[in-house]
Amino acid sequence: MTVDGRIEEAELRYERAVFKGDTSALEPAERGLDGVEADLALARGKIIHARYLGERLEDPRELGLFERAAELYSWLGDERGEGEALFWVGTFHQVVRDDNETALPSLRRARELAARAGDRLTLSYVLRHLGIADHTTGQLDSARAHLEESTRLRRELGFLPGVAANLIGLAFLASQQERREDAAALLAEAAELAEKSEAFGVQGWVTGAREELGLA
Repeated sequence: MTVDGRIEEAELRYERAVFKGDTSALEPAERGLDGVEADLALARGKIIHARYLGERLEDPRELGLFERAAELYSWLGDERGEGEALFWVGTFHQVVRDDNETALPSLRRARELAARAGDRLTLSYVLRHLGIADHTTGQLDSARAHLEESTRLRRELGFLPGVAANLIGLAFLASQQERREDAAALLAEAAELAEKSEAFGVQGWVTGAREELGLA
């Protein structure tokens, strides 16, 4: 049911309770509105995070929104939603706070829930960020395995900008592992996919990676 539909349904159940004395209708109405609140909190948190990526200024609302979404989805028994919200909790700690230690429990739980719910897109994001955590601590083989599995899922989903973003990360790993030709090939494919999908931001990342790795 759409957001508008769930709000309309709550209004109808309110009228049924007040005018017909059917209070049994209230609990389902509340659950529907909890779902609306969870969806809204998650969406608003993601908008705030996107703004952070551009401005690099932490917004104190972000973490609370993701945590509230995770709490509501858990109460509703929505594993897919809870997994996505927990991914964003982990991402906040990893990206905004630069705190992998705090991020990892949420990311690992998100991985479990996304896999169980069959949510391959969220799983691809979780694996990417687990790879980033491994890369940060020098676990290059593990980082590569996580990123490659994330990339495989994204290819299956046709998520080309996400594939291109992952290929950039794999190129950095290849360079660190003295696989310079592999790094150049990965960046070439990333540039091609970014252009094909009009992912202009990712194109900029490719350019920056080539310069940083001396592959321009």
